[in-house]
Amino acid sequence: MVDEERQRRWRQAAIYAALALVTFVMVFPVLWMISVSLKPTTETFSLPPRLLPDDLHWGGYAKVLTDPKFRTFLLNSYLVGLAVTGLSLVIGTLAAFGFSRYRFFGDRVAKLFVITTQMVPTITLLIPYFGVIVFLGLYDTLWGLVLTYLTFSLPYAIIMMNGYLDTIPKDFDEAATIDGCTPLGVLVRVLLPVALPGIISTAVYTFLLAWNEFLFALALTRSMDMRTVPVGISMMVGEFGLKWDEMMAFSVIGSLPVLILFMLVQRFVVSGLAAGGVKG
Repeated sequence: MVDEERQRRWRQAAIYAALALVTFVMVFPVLWMISVSLKPTTETFSLPPRLLPDDLHWGGYAKVLTDPKFRTFLLNSYLVGLAVTGLSLVIGTLAAFGFSRYRFFGDRVAKLFVITTQMVPTITLLIPYFGVIVFLGLYDTLWGLVLTYLTFSLPYAIIMMNGYLDTIPKDFDEAATIDGCTPLGVLVRVLLPVALPGIISTAVYTFLLAWNEFLFALALTRSMDMRTVPVGISMMVGEFGLKWDEMMAFSVIGSLPVLILFMLVQRFVVSGLAAGGVKG
């Protein structure tokens, strides 16, 4: 018994040590980013390196917050992210409702097609999408980015919402139909309130996709007025130098919306990704 208890404690200690190591590896880059944003550029590579500067330097934040160019980057990211999220939820929920509640010719093929689109590396689609966006006259516009990101996020939204709606008994639909609800009324009044965790987790994913995407935002926009936060950060790398404090300050500011959003809806995201549950 003593040996078993000792082994159990060693296993727990090993697990906690591994978790602590993983946490350190994931958290340290964030702490270093914040530290560099609060240092003058001349102290960034000082030896020995210090996580906490002697004097807090707010010049990088002041430059970023007062420069209209950086505010434009943030506004563009918000507009694109919110538009992609809203369209993905509306279209994805309607499509998932059809897949979950109805059987029609070719429904399995359609589902398989939706899943297959997630297997294609997005970088291989850069040139075809560039040609389509130019043909549609949407090059260097925010709507071009919205349309592009929508093709990436919509399959996930359909798959996620379809899986969640499948967990809700069809008895709810039948009871609402007897009470006089139309199919759209069943979806809006009965299923969507129950599927709230799935909706929130889908919304968070689509917003993160649009907020963090870099490659297509760089290729499909040209003017400074259409750039987003990831592209704006990359443009801070100069030919002869780099202002680390401003770059890291903008990175911190760009990361805050995502961090705050995830903290607010964390419990919904976890339950939504687990396909939710049946609620009475």
